[in-house]
This record gives sequence, structure tokens and C-alpha cells, in this order.
Amino acid sequence: MNGPFDCGLERKHIEPFSGLLSKHGLELTRGHTGTLQINTGLLCNQACTHCHLEAGPGRKELMGPEIAEEVVGYARRGGFEVVDITGGAPELNPHIVKLLQDLSDFVPRLILRSNLTALNTVAHGSDLPALLKDLRVAITASFPSTEVLEVESQRGVGVLQSSIATLRRLNEMGYGHPASGLELNLIHNPPGPSLPAPQAVLEQRLRAQLRAKWKIEFNNLYTLANSPLGRFRKNLELAGKLDEYYSALARGFSPQNLSGVMCRTLVSVSWDGYLYDCDFNLAAGIPLGGRAVRVSEMEAAPESGSKIAFSDHCYACCAGAGFT
Repeated sequence: MNGPFDCGLERKHIEPFSGLLSKHGLELTRGHTGTLQINTGLLCNQACTHCHLEAGPGRKELMGPEIAEEVVGYARRGGFEVVDITGGAPELNPHIVKLLQDLSDFVPRLILRSNLTALNTVAHGSDLPALLKDLRVAITASFPSTEVLEVESQRGVGVLQSSIATLRRLNEMGYGHPASGLELNLIHNPPGPSLPAPQAVLEQRLRAQLRAKWKIEFNNLYTLANSPLGRFRKNLELAGKLDEYYSALARGFSPQNLSGVMCRTLVSVSWDGYLYDCDFNLAAGIPLGGRAVRVSEMEAAPESGSKIAFSDHCYACCAGAGFT
């Protein structure tokens, strides 16, 4: 399978991802691409240890108004059913309000990915949570644990308290309550070089803890293995654990996860207007299908059956419960 869509063996002692696919008689190709993911930039108020993009307070990469307009145009002509907005912290992009408003005019489902601590800040003169409610935007929020030390080791001092305050406000607005239709989903990333516990077990545990401690409700929990890219990769290298982590991902590979990986139904656009098969390939610098394409050049969503560029970091999306 070596070729333009296989970006090569990364670790000497780990079977390449392409080899594992061949062993199982699998190919990584697109189905119906119904989701456009928009990365609004790398500016973030946190510098999380697991971040595959190395986002943080000092990053200057931000989507400007011209690119945002091109992205909205692509979302319209591509007929995407879902637009998934991420970062960095997308709340900190100065054009986030207009972007949300423009997309809400024609996109059936909007998702905002949040770290929760940036969401309660005033977004360029707007009450962003109130706007999200008015536009019926689903919120997918990072929330690794209810334990202070575990959260702070991954995300920084004071993050748990700030996150709880945001979750309480969202609950008060109706988010997380099934009858409201305002969707609040949580994301769990393990704090270190290990696979997450079974998703159903963690969801039951977290739901019970949040209810008992703070009377907080949410809709779903998704557990994700950390991708060995960016800041997380550097931390693994410093600790001498990169090969060990790749081995854990390879052992946790589940063939049935391949059908549900997000790159089969999603295309990602970066803050500078280039397209990628997913946000992880964006971080790795691997463009859509292995070829640099600007959003302004694309007339439609990628075709069903088209090849997806991949490399060994893709092990993370096929380990454990997979990647949503």
C-alpha cells in the first residue's frame, strides 16, 4: 500500500499502519462526506499537555474574515449537513460570532468544540453561550475528570473550577437536558500515554460524579485516545515513551473502528484555507488526499470512494472505542 496516500513508517519497531490495514484486508477510503470541520486557529487560553496542535496563548495563527467567507461559501456549495467548529479555542477567534451566524442560515447542524474555560468569556462584545443557545448549536466540551490534580496536570491550574462553572451555566440554559434539544457532549482524553477506559463505563461513572457533586447533566461522553502529534508527542519523546505508546495503540487496534473514523465522513479546513482529511492530518501537515488544495478551489465535498491520506498517527483513531 505504499504510495501517495501512505505517508510512511514513523516508528522503527512498530508495524506501519498501512501494513496493518493490508493484514486485515482493509482500505481507508471515503464514504459520504457530510461534515465540514473548521479549525479557526491555534490561539487558546490553555496549553494542554495532550494537544496535537500545540495550541496556546502565544499562537498567532487565526482564520481571518476573507478565509472565513471562503469557508462559508464552501459549506454552502458543498451541501454539508454538519459543520464542526474547532481550534485552539474557537471562542477566541474575533470572527466567531459572524461565522456562526452566517453558517446557521443554511447548515442543519452546527457543533462548537470548547475547552469550557473560554466559553464564558465575552466573545468580542457578545454573550457567546446565549448566542449558541439562540442558534441551537451543539456543544462538544473537553472534560477529562472530576479530580482537580488530574485536570490541572493536563490543562492547568483552576481549569476544573472554571469548567464546572461553565457547565452549570449551560445546564441552567437548558444544555444537557434531553427534552431541551440543546446538546452538550463531553470528551475524555487520558492524562498520559495510555488508552482510555471503556467508554460506557466512564460515561456512567462521570454522570454519577457530576450529578452527586454539582448536579450537572450532559448528553453523551466520548472517550478518545491521544494522538501522538504536537505537544503530546514531544512530551512522550522527552519521557522516552513514544515507542511504548505506539505499541499500546497498535495493540489496541480494532478493525471495526475503521468504518467509523471521522476522516471517512469529514473534511477539515485550516485557518489559512487549506483542506485536510482530518484535524490530525492538519497537525501533521498532510494535505487532503496527499495534495495541497485550497478551500476556494473545491466545488463540492470530496467524492465517495476517494483515497484518504494516512500515516502511523492514525493508529490512535482505531484504538479502543475509536474516534468521534
